[in-house]
Amino acid sequence: MNVPLLDLNAQLKTIENEIKAAVNEVIDSTRYIMGPKVVELEEKIAEYVGARYATGVSSGTDALLISLMALDIGPGDIVITTPFSFFSTAGVIARLNATPAFVDIDPDTYNISPDALRRWFETEKEKRANVKAIIPVHLYGQCVDMDPILEIADRFNIPVVEDAAQAIGARYLSKTGEKKAGSMGTLGCFSFFPSKNLGGMGDGGMVVTNDAGLDEKLKKLRNHGAKPKYYHAIVGGNFRLDAIQAAILLVKLPHLDKWHSMRQKNALYYDENLNVRNIKKPVIVYKREYHIYNQYVISVPDRRDKLRDFLTENKIGSEVYYPVSFHEQECFRYLGYKAGAFPCSEHAAAHVIALPIYPELTNEMQDYVIKKIGEFRECK
Repeated sequence: MNVPLLDLNAQLKTIENEIKAAVNEVIDSTRYIMGPKVVELEEKIAEYVGARYATGVSSGTDALLISLMALDIGPGDIVITTPFSFFSTAGVIARLNATPAFVDIDPDTYNISPDALRRWFETEKEKRANVKAIIPVHLYGQCVDMDPILEIADRFNIPVVEDAAQAIGARYLSKTGEKKAGSMGTLGCFSFFPSKNLGGMGDGGMVVTNDAGLDEKLKKLRNHGAKPKYYHAIVGGNFRLDAIQAAILLVKLPHLDKWHSMRQKNALYYDENLNVRNIKKPVIVYKREYHIYNQYVISVPDRRDKLRDFLTENKIGSEVYYPVSFHEQECFRYLGYKAGAFPCSEHAAAHVIALPIYPELTNEMQDYVIKKIGEFRECK
């Protein structure tokens, strides 16, 4: 049996005619840059997320970058985030010549720890004034515990930029009611990379906000800071979302909640049947339906990389998200962190592995995955 980590073709078969018609409509319109499809997607994503405004951009990375640019982040500024995420979360901070500061993750959710963030502000008093943003990451499809994060940010008047690249549609029960990932901070960033629950056929991203001034600035920044055309009050970049990607995403968006439900069903099947010794399955800290399972990540006590090799030999796809924490990356050595600085992050980097969880996965395929993991764990 062959069980890929992700099968985009299985999804495409269900909506292929709609996708091709939407792409052909853009081709026939000759409106390839920006245009009505991008505006329509912005409006629908804002509505879906629960934000007032949305700005389509060229990728999830650029969503983060343009958000920090809109907040005027630059040299001398500190941006606090997790050491355990996809590289762009920290990379965009360094690109603006600001300084990344890391706080450890929660060992169960792999999201940034509110307690660790609180301790940072208690122990780094001399640096507080230089903190210009906090970036919590809703990793693997489950929301960060946002209430305490926002309380800390409010106390010190610091903007919060939610990295919701893996969490569109994930929910959180806050003190003010149920919220969706990306709608709780100053800005929320999404990725439409093909492997995401809402994925395009190329790169794409979105920034949402409830701040009209920031929204206007974002729309200038994504087009070289121009408004009107050829008149530049600020320096931006080319961060525009392609109209073809917007058209594809408009076809997919109405299916998103159904795909979330299918992933949740598959996660439940793993939870009930993956009973292999010493395997730590994903911890649900809210409700199951709040977790969108962009990834189903288990933690194994030892031989993680050998397990991955074994799965590959048996035609089962897997991935390690992520094998090296930011503070141990070569490009961030200048920050001065040492091994052991963030033990929860380092433990996760050494032990986690993602299993297939895509919507079209069958129980038969999952049984095969479970069987092979069991076989490996029983062999010493």
